[in-house]
Amino acid sequence: MSEARVSTAPSDHSRSVVARLRAAGCVFAEDEARLLIAAARTPSDLEAMVDRRAAGLPLEQVLGWAEFCGLRIAVEPGVFVPRRRTEFLVREALVLLRPGAVVLDLCCGSGAVGAALAAAGDRVELYAVDIDPAAVRCARRNLAAAGARVYEGDLDEPLPAALHGRVDVLVANAPYVPTEAVGLLPPEARVHEPPVALDGGADGLDVQRRVIAVAPRQLSPGGSLLIETGEGQALRTADAMARNGLIPRIIRCAELDATVVIGSRPTG
Repeated sequence: MSEARVSTAPSDHSRSVVARLRAAGCVFAEDEARLLIAAARTPSDLEAMVDRRAAGLPLEQVLGWAEFCGLRIAVEPGVFVPRRRTEFLVREALVLLRPGAVVLDLCCGSGAVGAALAAAGDRVELYAVDIDPAAVRCARRNLAAAGARVYEGDLDEPLPAALHGRVDVLVANAPYVPTEAVGLLPPEARVHEPPVALDGGADGLDVQRRVIAVAPRQLSPGGSLLIETGEGQALRTADAMARNGLIPRIIRCAELDATVVIGSRPTG
């Protein structure tokens, strides 16, 4: 017989969970308490989950999932948690998707972007790559239903040569935090997420430049590369695309505080 879940009815116990979370600095303590209580199978499970959250582990890593584009994306401790601003990257990529499009997600992390594109797209042929083994494990879980091929390795190195020149939409949420700014991130990020998913080098664009450099050999004629970046970095990202033969444009979403640079491969 399966164990009963912890009741979600208001109680002294649930109030004590809220109090512990609030004391730990959780701004949305009531909302987090409801999620933790709903996820816990037993009181001891709940106690352990609250302990982890109070110690600073991101809520999504405690729960084992993050909400992204209406999907539940599996994440585990040590894996980058998808941000809501990245939904703008998905939104702009969907504009470019045609039925049967070939999509490549570089620096895929948990596979959240690819999963959202596969869920909303029509017969998407999806490939995803990340260098971090824990992220690849999550991506394989999240992208299994999409029939995606997920590779572990550095950018496009592990991809089959037969993919070259076939990619219609290449998306990349590569790290873009300048090295000196990583220490200024909230503890949930700088302590509990992998540096490889955060640190973009001296100006934040080291990995982006590498993604841009490999994009032309992967993109089909007329295909597009979409990169999330910082608002203050967008012009440099666009310049890097232009220097690699892509036609860039910058798109900004004030609501999500998100910036995406799109570089299209000429058809001629």
